Formats: sequence, C-alpha cells, structure tokens
Amino acid sequence: MPLFFVMQNVPIGIPTSRLEISAKAYRQNIRYIRSEIGSKPTISAVVKGNAYGHGIAQLVQIAEKTGIRHFSTFSSDEAWTVKRHSTKKSEIMIMGMLYEEELEDLIHSDISFYVFDFKRLEKAIEVSNRIGIPAKIHVELETGFHRTGFEWEDREKLVEVLHQGKDQVILEGLCTHYAGAESVSNYVRVKKQISVYYDFKNYLSENNLFFNRYHTACSAATLIFPETIMDMVRIGIAGYGFWPTKETYFAKLKDLPKNNKNPLKRLLTWKSQVMSLKKVEMGEFVGYGNSFMALKNMLLAIVPVGYGHGYSRLLSNSGQVLIGGRHCHVVGTVTMNAIAVDISALKGVKIGDEVVMIGKQGRQEITVASFSESTQQVNYELLTRLPRDIPRKIID
Repeated sequence: MPLFFVMQNVPIGIPTSRLEISAKAYRQNIRYIRSEIGSKPTISAVVKGNAYGHGIAQLVQIAEKTGIRHFSTFSSDEAWTVKRHSTKKSEIMIMGMLYEEELEDLIHSDISFYVFDFKRLEKAIEVSNRIGIPAKIHVELETGFHRTGFEWEDREKLVEVLHQGKDQVILEGLCTHYAGAESVSNYVRVKKQISVYYDFKNYLSENNLFFNRYHTACSAATLIFPETIMDMVRIGIAGYGFWPTKETYFAKLKDLPKNNKNPLKRLLTWKSQVMSLKKVEMGEFVGYGNSFMALKNMLLAIVPVGYGHGYSRLLSNSGQVLIGGRHCHVVGTVTMNAIAVDISALKGVKIGDEVVMIGKQGRQEITVASFSESTQQVNYELLTRLPRDIPRKIID
C-alpha cells in the first residue's frame, strides 16, 4: 500500500493504482543483451517517454545498480531528469529536442547531444567558443529514415564545418536510426541504410574525422542485425522486457535455450484494488448506455481505474484483470475513473482485494501484448501513456 504523504500540511492522499518496477527483471534483461553483444560495446539505456512509462527516476536507479553508465533521452527535459537522479556521474545523450538557450547549460553539465542540421551544429560551435568548453556532439546521418540527419549531399559542407570547429566540439558519436528494424518487411530498406551509413563513415574517415563511438543499433537492430552492433547500442524496449515485435522474437527463437524460450522479463506490474461490490440482476444494463446487458444474475467488482488513468476505453467489454488469481472480464464501458469487472464465478472477493491490470497474480498473467491485441496499440504506446502521477515503486 502506498504511503500517505503530506506536503505543506495538505494531505496528498493515496492514489487509486500503483506500478511496481522489478529490478531483478531488469538485471536479467541486461544480462541477456550483454550475452548478445559481447563485453565491449556500451549499453545506453533509452529512457525517453518517461522510461517507456516505467519512470525515469526509478529506471536510472535500477540501471545504475546494474552497471549501466549511459542514458539516452529524446529531449532536454528528460536529460535533466536523468541528471537529477544519477548518482554515478553517468553519461547522458539527447537524441532529439533541445532549445538553443539551453546549450550553454548542457555543455557545462557535460551532456552530449545529437546534431542533425547545420543550424544546431553551428550554434553549438558558437556557444562552445564563447564559454571555452567543447560541446560533446553526436553527428546524426540521414540514411533512409527521413526524419532527421545530415544528407549525403551535405557531406562536403559537413566536413568543412567540423574541421573549422574542431577546437569547439568533441566528436562523441556518429549515428543514425533505422526505419523499422523490427519488421521483415523493412529488411531491404534497413540493409541499404547500413550500407549508406558505412559510406558516410568511410568518407568522414578519409577526411580525418574520427568519432569516439560509432552507434546505430536500437533494440531490434541489436537483436537481429548483428552488423549494427558497433561501439554502443541504444537499448529501449528490450531493456523493459519486451520484444520489439513478434517477428523479432521468432527471428531469435532458434538461438534461445530450450529451457528458457523467453529470456526477456517484464519489469512492470500495474495494480489497484476492489473499490466496491455490486449485484446486478439478469436483464439489467451495466454502466453508461446499453453496451452490456446482464444475461444472468451477476456480481461485479468496481475497480477505481479508467481511461483517465491509462486504461483504454477500447477495452470496454473486452479487457481483463486478475482478481484472486483468476482472469475476470471487464463489462460495460470503461469510464474515466472506473471499470466494472465480472466476478460472478469467484467466491470470497472483498473490498480492498488486489486487482492486477498488467502483470502476474498467482500463476496467471496479463501481458501488455494482450492489451495491444485488444486495443490495437503497440507496446510502446500503451506503456508511455501510463500517467506520470501513478506512483512507481521499485521491487527486487
């Protein structure tokens, strides 16, 4: 049960649900990734999207105890959050959004960042020159993803600017991002991207531009394109215990040990409790509208979690939770703050009993994938939509 916190003499109260984050599962996932990549490459823990919904503060704590010393964020606000919670002086890298007015503070704080256009590159050189501290930059290449990155046609100007600013920047990384390495349908496209990256890399090397780290691999590329494992891999979804797609899992299946067909373990368990019990007679409708009519006398458990807490409205009449170690179906429309669950087959359910929306209870489990199949959301989307104000507790 979460603690009852008080701030400025005003009670905050006990939230209606909570998330438990398993440090043991994270250690297992990192051991597996390490077994795939060998001992030399750096593992960068990707913590964008509030650490895929797990909580940046919690993930940094778990990861650093596991030996991780490098974190990747999308934006500067995420980078500052990592900085606040890091106790090991870990490296921090921004892959996306930052504001020019932050550059001085970022450089002072030894936070590295992607440069993918000349405006940011030249501004970084300007600020670095003014404050007398070199900026740690990762030069992102456009290889076929078509979102951010220097184009092949930019290569001559890029070489010129980097040489002109050689005293103002540290060439921390040369990087790119693959356009769907998790799907076999993108195989040809990804292989072409790898080729373009090496063309770019060789061109820069021929012009005496060398980088501390060459890195291109996300979770999926790390697992099924071993040629993308360079000096560093950027591990996001796999670190949290999820295969990027079923295709990725099946591609690795033949290599997995027979006694352990899934070496990735989920970190996250989402729990609430029974708020009230309600008897419904046959023929009565449950909740808003008439989407569910009781075809027999029923007993319902009302759970104080709804779409306002990240439990999708698309799970109306299709979602499941675990109560008493058994799967129980959501009936009626998911509302903003509550769901109704059919517990007619259970005995002895009481107000206050534990309800699991994601995770294990006894021998049963509800996976994030089961949500995805019901709601057409991918794992990434559902996880990152979990509200930040749900308390997250680390368990071992």
